[in-house]
Amino acid sequence: MALLVAACGAGDEAANSSAQGKGGAGGPVAVGFVVVQPTSVASTTELPGRTAAFETSEVRPQVTGIIRRRLFTEGAMVRAGQTLYQIDPSLYQASANQAQANLSSAAATAEAARIRADRYRPLAQAEAVSKQDYTDAVATQRQAEASIAQNRAALETARINLNFTRVPAPITGRIGRSLATVGALVSSNQADPMAVIQRTDPMFVDIQQSSANLLALRRSLQQGDVAPASANVRLKLEDGSDYGFAGTVQFAEVTVDQATGTVTLRASFPNPQGLLLPGMFVRATFAQSVNQNAFLVPQPAVARDARGAATVYVVGPDNKAVQRQIVAERAQGAFWVVTQGLNPGDKVIVQGTAKLKPNAAIRPVPANTPQKVQAPSGKAQPGGGATRSGG
Repeated sequence: MALLVAACGAGDEAANSSAQGKGGAGGPVAVGFVVVQPTSVASTTELPGRTAAFETSEVRPQVTGIIRRRLFTEGAMVRAGQTLYQIDPSLYQASANQAQANLSSAAATAEAARIRADRYRPLAQAEAVSKQDYTDAVATQRQAEASIAQNRAALETARINLNFTRVPAPITGRIGRSLATVGALVSSNQADPMAVIQRTDPMFVDIQQSSANLLALRRSLQQGDVAPASANVRLKLEDGSDYGFAGTVQFAEVTVDQATGTVTLRASFPNPQGLLLPGMFVRATFAQSVNQNAFLVPQPAVARDARGAATVYVVGPDNKAVQRQIVAERAQGAFWVVTQGLNPGDKVIVQGTAKLKPNAAIRPVPANTPQKVQAPSGKAQPGGGATRSGG
Protein backbone atom coordinates (compact mmCIF):
# COMPACT_ATOMS: atom_id res chain seq x y z
CA MET A 1 0.00 0.00 0.00
CA ALA A 2 2.87 2.34 0.82
CA LEU A 3 4.44 1.67 -2.60
CA LEU A 4 1.15 2.49 -4.36
CA VAL A 5 0.80 5.82 -2.55
CA ALA A 6 4.39 6.75 -3.39
CA ALA A 7 3.86 5.98 -7.07
CA CYS A 8 0.70 8.06 -7.17
CA GLY A 9 2.47 10.97 -5.55
CA ALA A 10 5.32 10.85 -8.08
CA GLY A 11 2.86 10.74 -11.00
CA ASP A 12 1.00 13.78 -9.72
CA GLU A 13 4.23 15.79 -9.44
CA ALA A 14 5.23 14.89 -13.03
CA ALA A 15 1.79 15.85 -14.32
CA ASN A 16 1.87 19.19 -12.50
CA SER A 17 5.38 19.93 -13.87
CA SER A 18 4.25 19.14 -17.43
CA ALA A 19 1.16 21.30 -17.03
CA GLN A 20 3.26 24.24 -15.87
CA GLY A 21 5.57 23.92 -18.89
CA LYS A 22 2.61 23.95 -21.33
CA GLY A 23 0.61 26.63 -19.60
CA GLY A 24 -1.64 24.21 -17.81
CA ALA A 25 -4.01 21.56 -19.11
CA GLY A 26 -6.23 23.31 -21.67
CA GLY A 27 -4.62 26.65 -20.85
CA PRO A 28 -2.95 29.14 -23.25
CA VAL A 29 0.02 27.82 -25.20
CA ALA A 30 3.26 29.74 -24.71
CA VAL A 31 4.53 31.07 -28.08
CA GLY A 32 7.44 33.23 -29.12
CA PHE A 33 6.92 36.17 -31.44
CA VAL A 34 8.92 38.82 -33.28
CA VAL A 35 7.72 42.31 -34.15
CA VAL A 36 8.10 42.97 -37.89
CA GLN A 37 8.70 46.32 -39.51
CA PRO A 38 8.98 47.20 -43.23
CA THR A 39 12.50 47.46 -44.59
CA SER A 40 14.31 47.83 -47.90
CA VAL A 41 15.03 44.42 -49.43
CA ALA A 42 16.98 44.02 -52.64
CA SER A 43 15.62 41.59 -55.22
CA THR A 44 18.70 39.48 -55.87
CA THR A 45 18.84 37.36 -59.02
CA GLU A 46 21.30 34.63 -59.97
CA LEU A 47 21.52 33.95 -63.70
CA PRO A 48 23.84 32.00 -66.01
CA GLY A 49 26.28 33.82 -68.23
CA ARG A 50 29.23 33.47 -70.59
CA THR A 51 32.40 35.51 -70.66
CA ALA A 52 33.38 37.36 -73.83
CA ALA A 53 36.46 39.36 -74.75
CA PHE A 54 36.19 43.13 -74.49
CA GLU A 55 37.63 43.44 -78.00
CA THR A 56 38.31 40.78 -80.64
CA SER A 57 40.16 41.39 -83.89
CA GLU A 58 41.08 38.97 -86.68
CA VAL A 59 44.43 39.63 -88.30
CA ARG A 60 43.90 39.44 -92.07
CA PRO A 61 46.15 40.26 -95.04
CA GLN A 62 45.17 43.07 -97.37
CA VAL A 63 47.51 42.04 -100.20
CA THR A 64 48.46 38.74 -101.79
CA GLY A 65 51.93 37.29 -101.27
CA ILE A 66 54.22 34.81 -99.55
CA ILE A 67 54.84 35.19 -95.80
CA ARG A 68 58.56 35.77 -95.24
CA ARG A 69 58.65 36.28 -91.46
CA ARG A 70 56.50 35.97 -88.34
CA LEU A 71 57.43 38.70 -85.88
CA PHE A 72 55.53 37.77 -82.69
CA THR A 73 55.42 35.05 -80.05
CA GLU A 74 52.22 33.05 -79.92
CA GLY A 75 50.19 33.78 -76.78
CA ALA A 76 52.06 37.02 -76.03
CA MET A 77 50.74 40.54 -75.59
CA VAL A 78 50.95 42.67 -78.72
CA ARG A 79 50.44 46.39 -79.17
CA ALA A 80 48.30 48.14 -81.73
CA GLY A 81 50.42 48.90 -84.81
CA GLN A 82 53.05 46.29 -84.00
CA THR A 83 54.18 44.36 -87.10
CA LEU A 84 53.10 40.72 -86.90
CA TYR A 85 53.94 39.32 -90.35
CA GLN A 86 56.15 40.37 -93.23
CA ILE A 87 54.83 39.50 -96.70
CA ASP A 88 57.28 39.43 -99.61
CA PRO A 89 57.39 43.10 -100.76
CA SER A 90 59.32 42.60 -104.03
CA LEU A 91 56.42 42.96 -106.45
CA TYR A 92 54.89 45.85 -104.54
CA GLN A 93 58.20 47.68 -104.34
CA ALA A 94 58.53 47.31 -108.12
CA SER A 95 55.01 48.63 -108.62
CA ALA A 96 55.81 51.64 -106.44
CA ASN A 97 58.99 52.31 -108.44
CA GLN A 98 57.07 52.10 -111.72
CA ALA A 99 54.40 54.46 -110.43
CA GLN A 100 57.11 56.92 -109.41
CA ALA A 101 58.63 56.78 -112.88
CA ASN A 102 55.26 57.29 -114.54
CA LEU A 103 54.67 60.32 -112.35
CA SER A 104 58.01 61.80 -113.35
CA SER A 105 57.24 61.20 -117.04
CA ALA A 106 53.84 62.84 -116.69
CA ALA A 107 55.39 65.82 -114.97
CA ALA A 108 57.90 66.27 -117.81
CA THR A 109 55.18 66.02 -120.44
CA ALA A 110 53.06 68.55 -118.55
CA GLU A 111 55.97 70.99 -118.34
CA ALA A 112 56.51 70.81 -122.14
CA ALA A 113 52.77 71.29 -122.77
CA ARG A 114 52.72 74.34 -120.47
CA ILE A 115 55.65 75.97 -122.25
CA ARG A 116 54.07 75.30 -125.65
CA ALA A 117 50.78 76.87 -124.57
CA ASP A 118 52.59 79.93 -123.14
CA ARG A 119 54.42 80.45 -126.49
CA TYR A 120 51.21 80.15 -128.51
CA ARG A 121 49.34 82.75 -126.46
CA PRO A 122 51.05 85.94 -127.89
CA LEU A 123 51.24 84.39 -131.34
CA ALA A 124 47.51 83.71 -131.33
CA GLN A 125 46.85 87.28 -130.19
CA ALA A 126 49.01 88.56 -133.11
CA GLU A 127 47.29 86.10 -135.42
CA ALA A 128 50.65 84.54 -136.23
CA VAL A 129 49.11 81.15 -135.51
CA SER A 130 45.53 80.09 -135.69
CA LYS A 131 43.41 80.25 -132.59
CA GLN A 132 42.69 76.53 -133.01
CA ASP A 133 46.38 75.73 -132.59
CA TYR A 134 46.47 77.72 -129.36
CA THR A 135 43.32 75.99 -128.12
CA ASP A 136 44.85 72.59 -128.84
CA ALA A 137 48.03 73.57 -126.99
CA VAL A 138 46.03 74.61 -123.90
CA ALA A 139 44.04 71.36 -124.00
CA THR A 140 47.23 69.33 -124.21
CA GLN A 141 48.59 71.18 -121.17
CA ARG A 142 45.49 70.40 -119.13
CA GLN A 143 45.58 66.72 -120.17
CA ALA A 144 49.18 66.55 -119.05
CA GLU A 145 48.29 68.05 -115.65
CA ALA A 146 45.47 65.50 -115.28
CA SER A 147 47.92 62.74 -116.12
CA ILE A 148 50.13 63.98 -113.26
CA ALA A 149 47.20 63.65 -110.84
CA GLN A 150 46.42 60.13 -112.10
CA ASN A 151 50.00 58.96 -111.78
CA ARG A 152 50.30 60.54 -108.31
CA ALA A 153 47.23 58.55 -107.21
CA ALA A 154 48.71 55.39 -108.71
CA LEU A 155 51.95 56.01 -106.80
CA GLU A 156 50.02 56.49 -103.57
CA THR A 157 48.14 53.22 -104.15
CA ALA A 158 51.40 51.39 -104.84
CA ARG A 159 52.93 52.75 -101.65
CA ILE A 160 49.86 51.72 -99.62
CA ASN A 161 50.07 48.19 -101.01
CA LEU A 162 53.77 48.16 -100.19
CA ASN A 163 52.97 49.14 -96.60
CA PHE A 164 50.37 46.36 -96.44
CA THR A 165 53.16 43.83 -96.85
CA ARG A 166 53.86 44.52 -93.17
CA VAL A 167 50.77 43.16 -91.38
CA PRO A 168 50.19 45.15 -88.13
CA ALA A 169 48.17 44.36 -85.00
CA PRO A 170 44.80 46.18 -85.21
CA ILE A 171 44.34 46.32 -81.40
CA THR A 172 46.30 45.82 -78.20
CA GLY A 173 45.69 42.44 -76.61
CA ARG A 174 46.80 38.85 -76.30
CA ILE A 175 47.37 37.08 -79.59
CA GLY A 176 46.58 33.41 -80.09
CA ARG A 177 48.33 30.82 -82.20
CA SER A 178 49.42 31.68 -85.70
CA LEU A 179 47.10 30.21 -88.33
CA ALA A 180 49.55 30.99 -91.14
CA THR A 181 53.14 29.81 -91.31
CA VAL A 182 56.23 31.23 -92.96
CA GLY A 183 56.20 30.35 -96.66
CA ALA A 184 52.41 30.19 -96.89
CA LEU A 185 50.57 32.08 -99.60
CA VAL A 186 47.98 34.54 -98.25
CA SER A 187 45.50 36.74 -100.09
CA SER A 188 43.21 39.60 -99.28
CA ASN A 189 40.05 37.56 -99.93
CA GLN A 190 40.93 34.41 -97.97
CA ALA A 191 38.36 33.00 -95.54
CA ASP A 192 40.66 32.23 -92.60
CA PRO A 193 42.44 34.89 -90.53
CA MET A 194 46.17 34.76 -89.95
CA ALA A 195 45.73 35.11 -86.16
CA VAL A 196 43.20 36.38 -83.61
CA ILE A 197 43.86 39.06 -80.97
CA GLN A 198 41.64 39.43 -77.91
CA ARG A 199 41.58 42.12 -75.28
CA THR A 200 40.61 40.46 -72.00
CA ASP A 201 40.97 43.31 -69.50
CA PRO A 202 38.25 44.35 -68.92
CA MET A 203 36.07 41.35 -69.72
CA PHE A 204 32.41 41.18 -70.76
CA VAL A 205 29.92 38.73 -69.26
CA ASP A 206 26.74 38.11 -71.25
CA ILE A 207 23.89 37.19 -68.88
CA GLN A 208 20.69 35.54 -70.07
CA GLN A 209 17.44 36.62 -68.39
CA SER A 210 13.90 35.50 -69.16
CA SER A 211 11.99 38.14 -71.10
CA ALA A 212 8.93 37.48 -68.88
CA ASN A 213 10.90 38.28 -65.72
CA LEU A 214 12.37 41.38 -67.31
CA LEU A 215 8.88 42.54 -68.35
CA ALA A 216 7.55 42.04 -64.81
CA LEU A 217 10.48 44.00 -63.41
CA ARG A 218 9.92 46.92 -65.75
CA ARG A 219 6.23 47.05 -64.91
CA SER A 220 7.02 47.09 -61.19
CA LEU A 221 9.47 49.93 -61.73
CA GLN A 222 6.91 51.92 -63.74
CA GLN A 223 4.21 51.41 -61.11
CA GLY A 224 6.54 52.45 -58.30
CA ASP A 225 6.27 49.15 -56.42
CA VAL A 226 10.04 48.82 -56.37
CA ALA A 227 13.00 51.11 -56.88
CA PRO A 228 15.93 50.46 -59.21
CA ALA A 229 18.98 48.91 -57.57
CA SER A 230 22.65 49.52 -58.21
CA ALA A 231 24.14 47.80 -61.22
CA ASN A 232 26.84 45.91 -59.30
CA VAL A 233 27.29 42.26 -60.25
CA ARG A 234 29.17 39.43 -58.53
CA LEU A 235 30.40 36.30 -60.28
CA LYS A 236 30.65 32.65 -59.29
CA LEU A 237 33.15 30.71 -61.37
CA GLU A 238 32.89 27.21 -62.82
CA ASP A 239 34.56 25.63 -59.78
CA GLY A 240 32.06 27.29 -57.42
CA SER A 241 34.45 29.94 -56.12
CA ASP A 242 33.60 33.65 -56.01
CA TYR A 243 35.35 35.99 -58.41
CA GLY A 244 37.22 38.63 -56.46
CA PHE A 245 36.13 41.67 -58.49
CA ALA A 246 32.69 43.21 -58.86
CA GLY A 247 31.32 44.26 -62.23
CA THR A 248 28.68 46.63 -63.52
CA VAL A 249 25.78 46.11 -65.93
CA GLN A 250 26.43 48.02 -69.15
CA PHE A 251 23.20 47.54 -71.12
CA ALA A 252 20.40 45.14 -72.06
CA GLU A 253 19.70 43.95 -75.58
CA VAL A 254 16.69 45.52 -77.31
CA THR A 255 15.55 42.23 -78.87
CA VAL A 256 14.47 38.86 -77.46
CA ASP A 257 16.14 35.67 -78.66
CA GLN A 258 13.36 33.81 -80.46
CA ALA A 259 14.93 30.41 -79.79
CA THR A 260 15.33 30.79 -76.01
CA GLY A 261 12.94 33.61 -75.06
CA THR A 262 15.72 35.42 -73.19
CA VAL A 263 17.25 38.88 -73.22
CA THR A 264 21.01 39.35 -72.98
CA LEU A 265 22.36 41.65 -70.28
CA ARG A 266 26.01 42.62 -70.67
CA ALA A 267 28.20 43.34 -67.65
CA SER A 268 31.81 44.50 -67.57
CA PHE A 269 34.39 43.12 -65.12
CA PRO A 270 38.02 44.06 -64.47
CA ASN A 271 40.37 41.18 -65.25
CA PRO A 272 43.88 42.33 -64.29
CA GLN A 273 45.06 38.81 -63.39
CA GLY A 274 43.67 37.19 -66.54
CA LEU A 275 41.59 34.75 -64.49
CA LEU A 276 38.56 35.15 -66.77
CA LEU A 277 38.95 33.64 -70.22
CA PRO A 278 36.59 34.12 -73.17
CA GLY A 279 33.88 31.46 -73.32
CA MET A 280 33.84 30.51 -69.62
CA PHE A 281 30.52 29.56 -68.00
CA VAL A 282 29.74 31.64 -64.90
CA ARG A 283 26.81 32.53 -62.69
CA ALA A 284 26.10 36.20 -62.08
CA THR A 285 24.39 37.50 -58.94
CA PHE A 286 23.03 41.02 -58.88
CA ALA A 287 20.15 43.11 -57.53
CA GLN A 288 17.78 44.48 -60.14
CA SER A 289 15.35 46.26 -57.81
CA VAL A 290 14.76 47.22 -54.19
CA ASN A 291 11.40 46.71 -52.46
CA GLN A 292 11.22 49.46 -49.85
CA ASN A 293 8.17 48.07 -48.02
CA ALA A 294 8.96 44.39 -47.58
CA PHE A 295 9.06 42.38 -44.36
CA LEU A 296 11.72 39.85 -43.42
CA VAL A 297 10.03 36.97 -41.59
CA PRO A 298 12.00 34.04 -40.13
CA GLN A 299 11.42 30.93 -42.20
CA PRO A 300 10.08 28.76 -39.31
CA ALA A 301 7.12 31.14 -38.99
CA VAL A 302 5.85 30.53 -42.54
CA ALA A 303 3.75 27.50 -43.43
CA ARG A 304 2.34 26.51 -46.80
CA ASP A 305 -0.82 24.61 -47.66
CA ALA A 306 -1.33 22.01 -50.38
CA ARG A 307 -1.75 24.74 -53.00
CA GLY A 308 1.47 26.44 -51.97
CA ALA A 309 -0.19 29.47 -50.32
CA ALA A 310 1.91 30.91 -47.50
CA THR A 311 0.45 31.67 -44.07
CA VAL A 312 1.69 32.90 -40.71
CA TYR A 313 0.21 33.27 -37.24
CA VAL A 314 0.17 36.66 -35.58
CA VAL A 315 -0.76 37.66 -32.06
CA GLY A 316 -4.31 38.99 -32.28
CA PRO A 317 -6.58 40.81 -29.84
CA ASP A 318 -7.09 39.14 -26.44
CA ASN A 319 -3.99 37.03 -27.09
CA LYS A 320 -5.58 34.92 -29.79
CA ALA A 321 -3.65 33.27 -32.63
CA VAL A 322 -4.77 34.86 -35.91
CA GLN A 323 -3.84 33.16 -39.16
CA ARG A 324 -2.82 35.48 -42.02
CA GLN A 325 -2.32 34.64 -45.67
CA ILE A 326 0.79 36.33 -47.03
CA VAL A 327 2.75 36.65 -50.27
CA ALA A 328 6.27 35.27 -49.83
CA GLU A 329 7.68 34.44 -53.25
CA ARG A 330 11.35 34.20 -52.39
CA ALA A 331 13.75 33.63 -49.52
CA GLN A 332 16.75 35.66 -48.49
CA GLY A 333 19.07 33.84 -46.15
CA ALA A 334 17.12 32.64 -43.09
CA PHE A 335 14.10 34.83 -43.89
CA TRP A 336 11.14 34.88 -46.24
CA VAL A 337 10.61 38.18 -48.05
CA VAL A 338 6.94 39.04 -47.44
CA THR A 339 5.48 41.66 -49.77
CA GLN A 340 1.78 41.40 -48.84
CA GLY A 341 -0.32 40.33 -45.86
CA LEU A 342 1.52 41.99 -42.95
CA ASN A 343 1.33 45.41 -41.32
CA PRO A 344 4.02 47.36 -39.47
CA GLY A 345 4.22 46.29 -35.83
CA ASP A 346 2.57 42.88 -36.31
CA LYS A 347 3.71 40.25 -33.81
CA VAL A 348 4.50 37.22 -35.94
CA ILE A 349 4.66 33.94 -34.05
CA VAL A 350 7.90 32.12 -34.79
CA GLN A 351 8.06 29.60 -31.93
CA GLY A 352 5.44 27.13 -30.80
CA THR A 353 3.50 27.08 -34.08
CA ALA A 354 3.36 23.31 -34.50
CA LYS A 355 0.01 22.80 -32.71
CA LEU A 356 -1.50 26.25 -33.17
CA LYS A 357 -5.01 26.61 -34.50
CA PRO A 358 -6.80 29.76 -35.64
CA ASN A 359 -8.24 31.80 -32.74
CA ALA A 360 -6.53 29.56 -30.17
CA ALA A 361 -5.68 31.16 -26.82
CA ILE A 362 -1.95 31.81 -26.50
CA ARG A 363 0.54 33.22 -24.02
CA PRO A 364 2.85 35.33 -26.20
CA VAL A 365 6.40 36.16 -25.14
CA PRO A 366 9.25 37.62 -27.18
CA ALA A 367 11.07 34.95 -29.18
CA ASN A 368 13.97 33.15 -27.49
CA THR A 369 12.86 34.21 -24.02
CA PRO A 370 14.54 31.90 -21.48
CA GLN A 371 12.17 29.44 -19.79
CA LYS A 372 11.82 29.88 -16.00
CA VAL A 373 12.18 26.56 -14.24
CA GLN A 374 10.87 26.60 -10.66
CA ALA A 375 12.49 24.50 -7.97
CA PRO A 376 10.21 21.91 -6.29
CA SER A 377 8.60 23.10 -3.06
CA GLY A 378 10.06 20.28 -0.97
CA LYS A 379 12.49 17.43 -1.23
CA ALA A 380 11.47 13.85 -0.77
CA GLN A 381 13.00 12.48 2.44
CA PRO A 382 15.15 9.39 2.20
CA GLY A 383 13.30 6.29 3.07
CA GLY A 384 9.98 7.40 1.55
CA GLY A 385 9.05 10.41 3.71
CA ALA A 386 6.12 11.26 1.32
CA THR A 387 4.79 7.75 1.94
CA ARG A 388 4.93 8.15 5.61
CA SER A 389 3.03 11.43 5.54
CA GLY A 390 0.33 9.89 3.40
CA GLY A 391 0.26 6.69 5.31
